[in-house]
Amino acid sequence: GRGPSPGIVAPVTSDTSGPVRLFDTARGAIVPFEPGPVVLMYTCGITPYDATHLGHAAAYTAYDVLQRRLRDLGHETRCVRNVTDVDDSILAKARELGVHYLDLAAAETARFDDDMIALDMLPSFSEPRATSAIADIRGFIGMVLEKGYAYEVAGSVYFDVSKWERFGEISGYDEATMLEYAAERGGFPDDPNKRNKLDFVLWQPSADGEPAWESLWGPGRPGWHIECSALAMRDLGPTLDLHGGGTDLIFPHHECEAAQSEAVTGEPFVRHWMHQAMVRMDGEKMSKSLGNLVFVSDLRQTYDTRAIRLGIVGHHYRDAWEWDDELMPASQDRLERWLAAGEGTGALSEVREALDNDLDTPAAVAAIDAAVDAGLGVSEAAMLLGVDLLATAKPRLSAS
Repeated sequence: GRGPSPGIVAPVTSDTSGPVRLFDTARGAIVPFEPGPVVLMYTCGITPYDATHLGHAAAYTAYDVLQRRLRDLGHETRCVRNVTDVDDSILAKARELGVHYLDLAAAETARFDDDMIALDMLPSFSEPRATSAIADIRGFIGMVLEKGYAYEVAGSVYFDVSKWERFGEISGYDEATMLEYAAERGGFPDDPNKRNKLDFVLWQPSADGEPAWESLWGPGRPGWHIECSALAMRDLGPTLDLHGGGTDLIFPHHECEAAQSEAVTGEPFVRHWMHQAMVRMDGEKMSKSLGNLVFVSDLRQTYDTRAIRLGIVGHHYRDAWEWDDELMPASQDRLERWLAAGEGTGALSEVREALDNDLDTPAAVAAIDAAVDAGLGVSEAAMLLGVDLLATAKPRLSAS
């Protein structure tokens, strides 16, 4: 539910150094991240039609570690992570399985939440579902139309990118690249109802058998991008300190989110854009559509969940990396060494410094390794990475 995330996660030894410096996608540089006492964050959540894979876990671990460091510095963090429970892909999967799309969404969201708890992710400030915000979405679309940035054709409402001069400023992509990604990622640039190939849908008529809601433009359902704008603003307000997601969301999703949001409010939508690089398998990004997935639930059958986190934080969030079958055994061995080192503040200052340097988790891991080799306890430093060395052994799932 909504409210400050519970739990004390900062080390006992408080720290007032900083500032944290992070790469900002829109500015293309590592810059100081200096929010106020309460940090408003939004990370794009799952479309719940399959289980949590390692790509999901890598993204949410990055934002979790960032929150831990910000809390260590004395901030309160409010991170909203949405659930896209009405979307082209989940509707297609529900049809394939012969189940109601909301039943599919509920089951897969429960599995996802179970994985997040097992991985010791900090609780979300809220976890709103797109279907909970239809009224907000319709009102938002109405405001985009009133401001003159959208048009209606045959029951669909489109955002007119020709009216938004800053379109493309987050991604920095040229028009050819934007068209390529729009075609790959559900942007339908060849939709004949569009005035411009890069225009994007805010509301669309529902196909036969799809859920539909009444609206001023006829029965239908929201477009993908408008859902996140409505949910972010409903739960956090018009301006976010930080917006996160995978690099595959930079365009079109985040570019479109920013354009429609700022068109309505006239205020900056996001102060800092932070994107997680892709985890790859067999040379391609790990994704549901490609089916090249390593599921967290499968790894949990064999490995301590703290070792899964260690496997992830051994890579920098901005570096794409390839899944390797040797990763988990090595991570389990590292966890055993850290556990044997016991309680203590070894490497704490080095880990803080590494995290302040664009969330350099590999440097943080190396610093803890060095402290362990020197015979120091490292429980507080490990906790900043979300690895609780003082907890009892994490139960593994049965292989059945």
